[in-house]
Amino acid sequence: MDYEVVSLKEKTVVGLMVNTTNEDNKAMMDIGMLWGQFLQEGVYDAIFDKINAKGIGLYTDYQGDFTKPYKFVACCEVSDAKRIASKMVVKKILQGNYAKFIIKGHMQRAVSEFWSNLWGLTLDRKYSTDFEEYQNDSDDMEKQEIHIYIGLNH
Repeated sequence: MDYEVVSLKEKTVVGLMVNTTNEDNKAMMDIGMLWGQFLQEGVYDAIFDKINAKGIGLYTDYQGDFTKPYKFVACCEVSDAKRIASKMVVKKILQGNYAKFIIKGHMQRAVSEFWSNLWGLTLDRKYSTDFEEYQNDSDDMEKQEIHIYIGLNH
């Protein structure tokens, strides 16, 4: 899997959060359910001060490596997080170096396949914040471009 190392500034995001784990495919169910709420219950539209139209899937608050529990946030980057609706959370994507992967394909299948492959790589992961940024550049669900950023220790 090809990637480039990029340096990112801190980002503020607003969205819905769930506690989950990769054990027994729990994350697949939790994350799918959360995206459903985010998109179908008007949460995306209720977020003020969005920087762009890109959806973000944020993995954060890791309790160890990918085998341990963590939090997932379906969210958007915002310029200001002062006005948020109830049940929404504000989180930070930390400043630092990230391995940036660009994948294309069906949103769910391509992302799921990416994570399965990533777990086999030997990256010096930070396990602080990782995120998927959905470019929303196509109406065809089979031809989505997704940028995935994995936090690095160096």
